[in-house]
Amino acid sequence: MADSSDNIILVTENICKSFGITKAVRNVSLSIQKGEIHGLIGENGSGKSTFSSMLCGIYPIDSGRFILDGTEYKARNQIEANRKGVSIIVQETGTVSGLTVAENIFLGNEDRFVKFGVKNTGLMNREAQNLLNDFGFDRILANVVIDHYNFEDRKLIEMVKSTYFKPKIVVVDETTTALSQEGRLELYELMDRIRADGRTVIFISHDLTEVIAHTDRISVLRDGELIDTVITKTVTEDDLRRLMVGRELGNRYYRTDYDGNQSDDVVLKIRNLGVPDHFSNINFDLHKGEILGFGGLSECGMHELGKALFAGSYHRTGTVTLASGKEINSIPDAIANSIAYASKDRDNESLVSNTSIRDNICLPSRQDLKKNGLLFKRNLDDFAWKNAERISVKMTGIDQSISELSGGNKQKVVLARWLGKGSNIMVLDSPTRGIDVKVKADIYNLMNELRNEGKSIIMISEEILELIGMCDRIIVMKNGSLNGEFFRNQDLNEEDLIAKMV
Repeated sequence: MADSSDNIILVTENICKSFGITKAVRNVSLSIQKGEIHGLIGENGSGKSTFSSMLCGIYPIDSGRFILDGTEYKARNQIEANRKGVSIIVQETGTVSGLTVAENIFLGNEDRFVKFGVKNTGLMNREAQNLLNDFGFDRILANVVIDHYNFEDRKLIEMVKSTYFKPKIVVVDETTTALSQEGRLELYELMDRIRADGRTVIFISHDLTEVIAHTDRISVLRDGELIDTVITKTVTEDDLRRLMVGRELGNRYYRTDYDGNQSDDVVLKIRNLGVPDHFSNINFDLHKGEILGFGGLSECGMHELGKALFAGSYHRTGTVTLASGKEINSIPDAIANSIAYASKDRDNESLVSNTSIRDNICLPSRQDLKKNGLLFKRNLDDFAWKNAERISVKMTGIDQSISELSGGNKQKVVLARWLGKGSNIMVLDSPTRGIDVKVKADIYNLMNELRNEGKSIIMISEEILELIGMCDRIIVMKNGSLNGEFFRNQDLNEEDLIAKMV
C-alpha cells in the first residue's frame, strides 16, 4: 500500500491529553491511510481509548491537531464528529435506554424526519428497518424500545448507527469483546466492506490474533506515547507484545497445578434455577476454594445465570442456598451474605460511572465503615486507598472519576470493591473482557490467591483457553441447559468443550 500524501486520510500532529497530573496521550503523531484497517494497540492505560475519544469528539484535545482529508479537524461532540465524517463503535454500551431502535440509530439527526415541526415517526421507523435489513439484522425491529434487546444486539444496532451514513473513518473500540463469534464475523465483514469502499477503519483490540488477522498496519502506544507503526504482515504476536510492554512477556498466565485437590465443603447449592427465555432447571454445587467455570456460546444462558446467582434477575425461579441454609432472594441478601458479582456489562451494571473511584470501591461497604452510626471521610479514604493499591489500580488518586479510567483499571476497581467487602463467593462474568495481557495476568494471579485463601469463584467466560487454564471444574451450557462437565486436566482441550457448546 503506497504511503503518499494523496493516500492519507488522517494526520495527527503532537496530540496531547492529560487528566490532572496523568498524561494520557503525549505528542502522538501518526498518519492513517485511506482504504486501510489500521490497528491501534497497547496495554490498558496506554492511551488508545483517550486518543480515539479525542478524534470522535468525546474529549477535547489539550494541544496538537488533527488533519482530516487535508483540512484541520475539530469536533466538540460525537454528533459533530459524525457530520464531519468520523464515527465510533464503543466497547461498552453506546445506545440510549428508553428510546426505540430507530431513535437510537438517528439520534442527533432526527430533523431529517421533521416537517412543519412534526416528526414523521413512521418514516423514521421504515428507514431504520430498511437499514437493519440491509445489514442482515432483520430480526431486530426498528420500532421496539432498545431495552428489549440484549447487550450483543445493541452492539449490532451501534454498527448500523455508526456506519449507515458512510463516514470517512470508523473507530472500532474494543467492540469484539462484547460479541459472540457470530457477531464478530459480522463486524469483520463490515470492516472489510468499509475498506473496500476506500474508507478507513481504526481497529482497537487487545486480541492480538484478530488484530493481525484483520489489519493492514498497526500502531502501538505505550504510556501515552506512539512507540511504532508496523506493517501487519511483517510482525508476530510476540513482536507486538514486546512493543506494548517494552520487554519480553512470558505466556504462562494460567495456573500450573493439576493436583485435583478440591474441598468437599459445599458453599452454594443451586437447585432448579430458571429465568424465563434464558435457562431452566439448572442444578449444581459450588465448593469451598473452587474456581468453577461456565462456558458456552454467547446466548447459551450463562451470562443471565451469573446475574441470577446474585438475585439480579426478574422472575427467577428455583433456589440459591448457602451452606448455612440461608436462601439468597435479593441483591442485599447476596451482599450481606458475602456474595459478589461483576457483570459483563461493566459500565452499566458494575460501576457508577459519574462518581469517583472512592465512591465505587466503598459502595457495598458503607454500612461496615460507619463509626457510631456515622460515616467519616477519612475512613472512606483509607478504605478506598487500601483496596485500590492492593490490586494496583492505575489512577491519579481515589477522587479520580471512574469515567477517566481505562477498561482494565475499571475492572480492577470492581474487584477492589469486593475485595474490600471481604466476599467469600465471587461471581465474575467475563472478568478479562477488554483487558490487556498484563492486567489479565494480574487478575488471574488474584483469582488464584483468593482460591488459595479458601474463597470460591464462579467464572463465566467466552474464552475457552482461560476456562481451561484457570478452572478446577468447567460446566458447559447450551440452549439454556447444562450440557457437559469437565474437571481440571492437562489433556483437556478446546475441542472437548466446543463439542458440548455447538
